[in-house]
Amino acid sequence: MTGDIGLLFFILWPMAAAGIGCGLGRRDRRAGDYFAVCAALAELAAAVRLLYIARRSGALVFAWRDLGGLGISLRLAGPGGVYCAIAAFMWWLSLTMSRDYFRHYRHHGRYYFFTLFTLGALAGVFLAADLGTAYIFFEIMSLSSFVMVIHNEDPAAIEAAYLYLFVALICGLAMLLGIQLLGGVTGTLDFAELRVVCGAMPERGRLLLPGLLILAGFGAKAGMFPLHVWLPEAHPAAPAPASALLSGALTKSGVLGVLALTVNVFDGVSAWGLPLLALGAVTAALGAVLALGALDLKRALAYSSVSQIGFILMGAGLLSLPGGESALTLRGAFLHMINHSLAKLALFLAAGAMY
Repeated sequence: MTGDIGLLFFILWPMAAAGIGCGLGRRDRRAGDYFAVCAALAELAAAVRLLYIARRSGALVFAWRDLGGLGISLRLAGPGGVYCAIAAFMWWLSLTMSRDYFRHYRHHGRYYFFTLFTLGALAGVFLAADLGTAYIFFEIMSLSSFVMVIHNEDPAAIEAAYLYLFVALICGLAMLLGIQLLGGVTGTLDFAELRVVCGAMPERGRLLLPGLLILAGFGAKAGMFPLHVWLPEAHPAAPAPASALLSGALTKSGVLGVLALTVNVFDGVSAWGLPLLALGAVTAALGAVLALGALDLKRALAYSSVSQIGFILMGAGLLSLPGGESALTLRGAFLHMINHSLAKLALFLAAGAMY
């Protein structure tokens, strides 16, 4: 192990807290409720502290190369580090509301367990310094968040959860194949090294197939057309605090993946940027039109999320077009990500309060 081992806290603490909180909840429901809230607050405090350190001394990195024969590599800097703090803030508010929301629900301890476990896996995605690490935590996040969708255990929740799992697993397999092909072509999966290696390649046409396969995995989680089908089904079926996290935070793991792929592999490649720009435009328009016809409030908010994700993906597409203001475009896309996360957090929690 090398680097700042404190980065593991972001991943291991929520996962450990999930087990501790579940045990406390079995003995005293109120104690379990308050512990879950405090666990998210501790994650937020740690994120703010390490972001401050990183701002003063530079990016924090951690690598455990021999873990499971694959290894993991983490890096706290830039959008991923900021989103660790935003996600912890969202979890804190969502779990605070959950104390009252789940007062008359069954299996509240199970919900807290998988919600906190998902936070740990999501932190792993945001902090990943290479595509291999991102994939590992991406799949863990998909499996643990499945339980958040199916929580109500009624026919609608079961159908929505299995659709969510089907899309996640199929697109995850495509993503894994794309990562293997990309690694074979470039010889590395590290984001920083990919930027150098791919930038020096005279012809990047060979990268398009691996890129499209990886885009399927990230795009499905983001809610990109035509892989958006799980969002309007999962959000109405899941509890409102879970919907707030699915829309506001989990979709951003996919969006950040698309941005990282675009910036590090396809910078200046029009053959990547133009199709991504078109997919973003279709996603934005389709989500807005379908939101107008939705009769269920949470379904309308889900389609609205699809539309807003489309605008962010359009920004990702613009990043690859030669002659564009890459830094300005990236800032705009990232600011709208933050705006959408916080807005959807407020809207879904308000819908839960009304319910």
